[in-house]
Amino acid sequence: MKFIGLDLAWSARNPSGAAVLEESGDGAVLTSSGVLGDDAEVLAFLDAHTSGPCLVAVDAPLSVPNLTGQRPAEAQLAAVFGKYQAGAHPANRTLLGRYNGGVLRGEWLRDALAERGIWDEPADVADTQARVCLEVYPHAAMVALFGLERTLKYKRKKQGREVMLDAWDEYHRHLSALTGAKPPLTGLDALLAVSPGGLKGAALKNHEDEGDAVMCAYIALYAHRFPARCEVFGSVAEGYILTPTLPERWKLT
Repeated sequence: MKFIGLDLAWSARNPSGAAVLEESGDGAVLTSSGVLGDDAEVLAFLDAHTSGPCLVAVDAPLSVPNLTGQRPAEAQLAAVFGKYQAGAHPANRTLLGRYNGGVLRGEWLRDALAERGIWDEPADVADTQARVCLEVYPHAAMVALFGLERTLKYKRKKQGREVMLDAWDEYHRHLSALTGAKPPLTGLDALLAVSPGGLKGAALKNHEDEGDAVMCAYIALYAHRFPARCEVFGSVAEGYILTPTLPERWKLT
């Protein structure tokens, strides 16, 4: 089984993070990570890694039937994770249609994967022969997996660089701790050897995208091993988000 993470940019003109985990013992090892370019490069990467059983976890809306507003998935996620500042951006066709000539990139990817026999079906996440794609959201997952009181502020926003770099230090510590987590993840040495303090501009954004793709892939691994510890907000028909959920909600899923 391979677990593939994509931090998919809404516009094909922007880079997307990508990562591949391969099953190893009771966990997985990171075997590939980096950034991808246009649609052709994304598909070439997927074609190289999805010949067998695989879960492809994508941080981008895979189904957006609503013209305006938000999907039920975002509203339901916010009801649980909003107090941790981990609500997702509203997804609608008007907003996302501003990119790629009106073609929603997540839906394009979902359809391209379906043509390759990889189906958008979160109910099959535990199947050892699954060929499934999933919509995921790393920020909510980090809250649940890392026991955070609020999301890590490592994104390039308006906060000061010192705040951002402190958040990066914490993010790297949590990623490093995955070597002893259940399930464990190894092979992160090269990624964690990068110092965000020495990066600016596109280099920093690429590191961010790559790290988020690793988190997407780990969400797929975690959901495969512990489906009862995960929650699906929304529905396949109206759009959904799968994420590891809070421990107090495990018995409710």
